[in-house]
Order: sequence, then structure tokens, then C-alpha cells
Amino acid sequence: MNNSDQNYVKWFRNAAPYINAHRGKTVVLMFGGEAVLHPNFSNIIHDISLLRSLGVKLVVVHGARPQIADRMAQRHIDEVLENNIRVTDADTLSAVKDATGSLRLHIEALLTTGLANSPMHGSQIRVSTGNFVIAKPMGVRDGVDFKYTGTVRRIDADGINMQLNYGSIVLLSPIGYSPTGEVFNLALEDVAAQTAIALQADKLITFTEAEGLLDEVGELIKSCSVRRVGTLLDEKDCHVRQLLLRAIIQSGENGVERCHCVSYQSDTALLQELFTRDGAGTLIAKDHKEQLLVATIDDVAGILELLAPLEAEGVLVKRSRELLEVEIDQFFVLKKEDVIVACAALYPYPDAKMGEVACVAIHPDYRSGNRGARLMAELEHEAKQQQLTAIFVLTTVSGHWFQEQGFIEQSMNKLPEGKQKMYNFQRKSKVFFKDI
Repeated sequence: MNNSDQNYVKWFRNAAPYINAHRGKTVVLMFGGEAVLHPNFSNIIHDISLLRSLGVKLVVVHGARPQIADRMAQRHIDEVLENNIRVTDADTLSAVKDATGSLRLHIEALLTTGLANSPMHGSQIRVSTGNFVIAKPMGVRDGVDFKYTGTVRRIDADGINMQLNYGSIVLLSPIGYSPTGEVFNLALEDVAAQTAIALQADKLITFTEAEGLLDEVGELIKSCSVRRVGTLLDEKDCHVRQLLLRAIIQSGENGVERCHCVSYQSDTALLQELFTRDGAGTLIAKDHKEQLLVATIDDVAGILELLAPLEAEGVLVKRSRELLEVEIDQFFVLKKEDVIVACAALYPYPDAKMGEVACVAIHPDYRSGNRGARLMAELEHEAKQQQLTAIFVLTTVSGHWFQEQGFIEQSMNKLPEGKQKMYNFQRKSKVFFKDI
């Protein structure tokens, strides 16, 4: 086996975890009419076929802005824009139907290609289209009647999922239908975002001319949070970029775990982004993965800030910065984007084979999501590592929560001797134990 073959095998092995991670997941792909016109579009189609063969459930949403503009020019129809939104009268709607219909058929034909010696040989892809997008008129805004320009009212998620479960790729055009039988011209970004949200898709992948999202100085952003995307919004930017950023933000804020932005000009970007560690575009996470870590001296300020409100209420005994610095190795912290959102400490009593749970605190904005239970599980694991057989906690207000975690109220006489001597009879804390 030559070096080239060996490198391929190594790459394939390294890609295996990513392939397994995407199998059975629902992905919405969004590209504009500009991507269809680019010479690289055939490679994108081949990669879409490959994704489907790897078990990914795909919804493809295409745009048609340049194609619509071309049809309107051929018919000598003047384009009317208000606030960068096309006003769709009856003549314009006819051009929209022509352009989107022709483009949809073109994409369907490409996805059906299965010639020998082509990347799609033997793929046998089924493409499903239909009235999955229910629309409503944009109406009159600031005195302007947008006529047949509309917005998404509802996505037929059940209908789309039925086709996905049959193994079909669902192809959506920027067209919507109303219960009254009207047709509306929609923004590609609106259709894609609303579809991803309705399906609770695992990913929304957008194709742009650039490598991905660029920062203020034009450098590629490899990964960021949805919050960071919001800072990129600039009313001076072109309207299409604003629509793209808003679609990503809306998707991320409404349940779509990951968004990716890749270039339609690169023949490897899509697969690189999904199946390699470094990717090729921009990954936008709904929120960065929270990390549960042993605290360090750098975390003292964050822990103090988290504990301060509870200490002020008398829920926790006040700890000085100096004491916390000395005891920092006993603490575990849960971090989100380098901000401490929860903490807890374990103080071992090795002679008694017990450990004290203390300073359990969760930021008010993060008290859902079982973060407390996650912290307790980590403390129990640490206690077992230290060969302790039980953990205990003294609390004045959180007894019920600890009981839900498996603790049982006991007499203070069961506390280790050293802890008994330190018991504060004025606080009258209740004592809870848990065998581990």
C-alpha cells in the first residue's frame, strides 16, 4: 500500500466518529441561487448525495434571487424594492413562479443523476417536494402594500418528517401557499430558519460566497456562539448578509443546536466542515458546551461572585477570599464560555470515611437543566475516588432538594467528631447523609 492509500485509510478512520455522530440526524441545507450558478454546484450536489448515503436526513432549501431578477429583466418588469424587500405584484409573481419552478426542476434533475463513473452512481435518491410551507402575506407596512410578498406562517413538520423517514431528500423552494389558494414569494432565509426550527433540526448549514462568517477585519471566524453572531449585525451591510445572520440567530435561539456557514465556491468545504476536526467554515453553537472542572486560583473571583447573594441571604456561611484561596482545591465549577455558572465543594474527613458537601450554588439564570444534579454526581465520584463511604451536608433551606438527590436526614451525632465540634447551634442547620 502506497503512502497515498495509507493516508486515505487514516483519514477515513479519523472521520468515522463524525460519520457515526451524523447518522440519523436531521440537517437543513440552505443555498441561494448564486450557488446554483457557480461551477462548483455539481460538487455540492455530489456531497449532498454522499450525506444521504451516510444516513443523514436532509432538507434542502434553495433560493432564486438572481434567477428571478433575470426573468424580470427578460420580461421588462421593473423591480420595486422597499426597505430592501421586493414588492411582488402579479407580473413579478409570474416571474417568481417561472424562476423557482425551473430551478427546482434543475436541482431535482441533478440529484437524480446516477451515471456510471460519476460520484452519484447507484445513489438512487428520492426527492420530495410539496406544499410543506404555509405562508401569509407580508401585508401593508409603512404605507407600502407588498402584495404577493409573504412570510412563513407554518411549516408542515409532520409531512416533511414522513418523507425523511421514507429516505427522501425534501426540497423546498422560496415559495409558500395560503389556505385561500394564493402563492407567495418568500425569503430563502425565512424558509430555512423556520424549517430548521419546526423540525428541531440538529444542524442548519448555510452556503455563502465567503469561507464562512467573517469578523470586523475580514478574518474567518472558526467557531462562535449565537450571541457573537448578533454582534456582527450591521445595518450598513448588504441586506442578504443581514438576512443570513438573522436566520442563524433565530435558529440558534429556538432550539437548533448547531449552525454551519461554508463557502459554495469550495469543492471540499461541506465535507471538511462536518467530518474533520478543524472544519472549513464557521461553526455557530447554540451555546458552548459547559465544562465541569476542578477549580483553580483563577476561579476565586467568579466563585465569590456566585456565593455572595446566598451569603447575604444567610443561606451560606460567608467565606473570605483568603479562606477560599486556601480551600480552592476542594471546589468544582461548572463553566459556560469561561463564566462560572455553578459551583460546589467537597471537604473530606478521611478518618471517618465521610465527605462534607458545601457551597452548592447555581446562578439564578441557570437553575434549570439539572446542573445541581450534575455537580452532585461529580462530588460523589470524587468521594468514591477518595475511598469515602458517605457524604453529608448541613443546610437551613435546601433540605428538600438534597432529599431529592438521595440524602436522608440524620442526627448531628452522626457527623465526624471534628465537624460536631464546629456545629453552629444558632444556625440550627439540618444534617443530611447519603451512602455512596
